[in-house]
Amino acid sequence: MNIGRVLAVTVLSLGAPAVLAAQRVPGDSAAAIAVADSALAAITRGDFVALTDLMVDQATTFSVRERNGQVVYSARSRAQERATQPRQAITERGFTPRALVSGRLAMVWVPYDLYLDGQWSHCGVDLFTMLRLEAGWRIASMAWSVEQPPACQRHPDGPPRGR
Repeated sequence: MNIGRVLAVTVLSLGAPAVLAAQRVPGDSAAAIAVADSALAAITRGDFVALTDLMVDQATTFSVRERNGQVVYSARSRAQERATQPRQAITERGFTPRALVSGRLAMVWVPYDLYLDGQWSHCGVDLFTMLRLEAGWRIASMAWSVEQPPACQRHPDGPPRGR
């Protein structure tokens, strides 16, 4: 066994947490979660222009669900999302968000429930991939699952009160 190689690997391993910590900016997790919260608030207002203002120009959105035993997914560009005109009032509520941050890249995981015209529709998880640019965190992609309990959780506060 080459002692020099073992020593080099040990030193690099011990220094790795310091390198990872140096990549983080205080408040990055909270800032990334705030963008996800703003996205959900825009959806609830039916303001897809505001939603897409939080995205990079090349952003894509995806949804995935199971219907009649088949996996169904859809993908949309930022421009398609921007042109969305909701036909029903949407109430989308996220809860217990979690963020992972590495330098200029973040992932925000947000369980949610969704109501259409005040009626229960579904729940699932929103997954935001974000890039930290000069203007702050921007959504590069947004994906969500469409499920029913027990595969997902409803909001811990119960059904929403009137909008």
